[in-house]
Amino acid sequence: MEKWLNVGKIVNTHGVRGEVRVISRTDFPEERYKVGNELYIFKDNEEIKVVVESHRQHKNFDLLTFEEYHNINQVEPFKNCLLKVPSSDLVELEEGEYYFHEIVGCEVYTEEGNLVGTIKEILATGANDVWVVKASGRKDILIPYIEDVVADINVEEKKVIINEMEGLLD
Repeated sequence: MEKWLNVGKIVNTHGVRGEVRVISRTDFPEERYKVGNELYIFKDNEEIKVVVESHRQHKNFDLLTFEEYHNINQVEPFKNCLLKVPSSDLVELEEGEYYFHEIVGCEVYTEEGNLVGTIKEILATGANDVWVVKASGRKDILIPYIEDVVADINVEEKKVIINEMEGLLD
């Protein structure tokens, strides 16, 4: 059975020419939404294969058009649907690069071995990603994914070791 990865959610239409507004959940939108790439829209237990015709960014959204869908009436039913790709579409990453789904769910420990919490989401901020860590009995902790902070990542064991810098865990 094919495993599917969520790459975004169609939240609205944009204009009258079949463009859709997507909140992305993909690590590499510029790769995932390349013209000619196949995506699958999941609507009412149905997988609808679409091919990306255009992609641009507008504010915090990715705007997409699909081949053979050229007006608002054709894409209106896709509102609130998920965009997915089969896990077999994943490409090999370079050393030190990770997919979001490999990092989310990892437990975070200090170098001293103290459990900080579990990574629940990743914020792509531009300069570097920020990992949102759900900590027990306290507010979420924001961990910048930079060399000075993240000491080690083991995705097989779902474990991350961080350097405890001043103010980071306050």
